[in-house]
Amino acid sequence: MRSWVDFRAVKEAVSLEMVLRRYQIPHLRRRRGQLAGRCPIHGGGRDDSFRAGLSKNVFHCFACQASGNVLDFVAAMEKCSVREAALRLQQWFGGSAPVVPLALPWQAPREVRERQLVRKKEGFNPPLRFVLKGVDPTHPYLAQRGIEHATAVALGVGFYAGPGLLSGRIAIPIRNQRGEIVAYAGRALDGRPPKYKLPAGFRKALELFNLHRAARTGSETVVLVEGYFDCMRVHQAGFASVVALMGSSLSADQEAGLVQNFERVTLMLDGDTAGRAATEAIAARLSRTCSVIRARVPDGAQPDQMSSAEIRALLENLK
Repeated sequence: MRSWVDFRAVKEAVSLEMVLRRYQIPHLRRRRGQLAGRCPIHGGGRDDSFRAGLSKNVFHCFACQASGNVLDFVAAMEKCSVREAALRLQQWFGGSAPVVPLALPWQAPREVRERQLVRKKEGFNPPLRFVLKGVDPTHPYLAQRGIEHATAVALGVGFYAGPGLLSGRIAIPIRNQRGEIVAYAGRALDGRPPKYKLPAGFRKALELFNLHRAARTGSETVVLVEGYFDCMRVHQAGFASVVALMGSSLSADQEAGLVQNFERVTLMLDGDTAGRAATEAIAARLSRTCSVIRARVPDGAQPDQMSSAEIRALLENLK
């Protein structure tokens, strides 16, 4: 059993500037809240391709296209997984105890506090202070999409007729790993754009749809799909350990959620060109830290277009 790693605590406690100083990266120039210089990851010739944003605690190289947060940076430098990067940061800056903020000689206490406040604000989606009332899980649209009443009730999905952003749409609650609702996605019933409405400021890349339920199953394996309705249909077919990317790309935070909770990931992305490409890209990333199995959805199809019997036949026959 892997030891628990609190990725959020590591990112909040250890700044990118601290790590850059530990690596003793030469010739980094400070300007307008950034550190700029030659990229330490690919070692290119340009002396201004690498930028580290100190307030947001992120980096980007315009030459090699490496980017991300402090965990991504250490993973790239050490050529290791995100989880291993977090463990190294804990060892470097916090020992075996939980990582704690360090006041360094070149940082005034006020700078430390301000940076911590910025990261606290930007590093997670805050739980909502309300729950939508009157969501109808019996709306015909759900049946048209093959979603059974019991599935809609279990996942809290239904038509919302009240006022506000989601009025006249299917409301899909998105919860964080602790089960707290952090957003609602509103699915249009017809072709009017946008297909999905999400609240301003919500960051999909920080969450995996249905992760809290999947983690509670105790399963070592999770099925990874692209969309909400893909997730509902796989759940309905009898595979409760299923999560959705809410897209086709895997962020560092989503990767962390997977490797923290599961030993194996079954990729069940769409059967189109984009889905096939995303499958290979995600498999390459996850294979560094866990077992990966590919479930090949029929060409041109999506999991939410498959029957429960077809989903079971596909997933149960995987090796």
